[in-house]
Amino acid sequence: MNAIEIRDLSKSFRGLYALDRLNMTVPMGAIYGFIGENGSGKSTTEKLICGHLVPDKGAIKLFGRDYTDAGVRVRVGALIENAGCFPNSSVWNNLMMQAINLNLEHPREEIGRVLKIVRMEDSANLKFKSCSLGMKQRIGIAMALLGDPALLILDEPINGLDTDGMRIMREILVDITKNSGCTVLISSHILGELEKIATHYGIIRQGKMIQELSAKEMESRARVFVSLKTKDMRGAKTVLRGKFDKVKEEEGYLRVYDVDDTEAIVEYLLQNGHVVSEIQKNKIGLEEYYVELMAKKGDA
Repeated sequence: MNAIEIRDLSKSFRGLYALDRLNMTVPMGAIYGFIGENGSGKSTTEKLICGHLVPDKGAIKLFGRDYTDAGVRVRVGALIENAGCFPNSSVWNNLMMQAINLNLEHPREEIGRVLKIVRMEDSANLKFKSCSLGMKQRIGIAMALLGDPALLILDEPINGLDTDGMRIMREILVDITKNSGCTVLISSHILGELEKIATHYGIIRQGKMIQELSAKEMESRARVFVSLKTKDMRGAKTVLRGKFDKVKEEEGYLRVYDVDDTEAIVEYLLQNGHVVSEIQKNKIGLEEYYVELMAKKGDA
């Protein structure tokens, strides 16, 4: 059984389609990175799953049941746009108001549980307005975790965070899936951070899903390249282009794509009067994979 199954989902606003027959599958227990440019339909998809919008057509199933089923709706937690907290109330009181709204049986114990998950046990008495951006995002996640949902939907939770804030957020999301068995759907533009935690990816463009794959599949499809440095980068680049199909100078290195034989490259450059001072094998990351995929789809 999958946590989310979407088939032929469409949604229009004033005659313009934000989603056009979208298909999407999120396995149970996954951290699913939802990727796409601004206006591609990510937030619309998340709002439809949460029941904040009504689709024009198509089907949404959560854990094998229709998403409107009351029994499945209570298993979904979400943080979309912001936490919706009262700025002059404490973290604890904001969580208590939400716990009462959800009619939780043991609100104090539940608040203590979610504060521990988001590493904010010592900040419960702080006013929400006094919290940093990273803390506010974690409070939002804590509110979404009240009631122990099986599915957590997060819209851009790491955008704007500093390095330490992003690290803490990564740890929280990994802990949620490992310790609670929760499935996480997360959208983000910070692909380098997403790559560190996601187990699956969905790439959307202009309201259509153009590719879904696991992190392992992306790793196997990612192009390999050799990056190197020489004293005469321009001359070495000219020499390499005489033998290899794709050579670029990027980020202070010469990159030779679709090749992983470092010894052959070193020997070839040496034969042509260029000594390699630094060389290593690499694979393109999620961000480069995404950029290449978008370029291919744009040419299609």
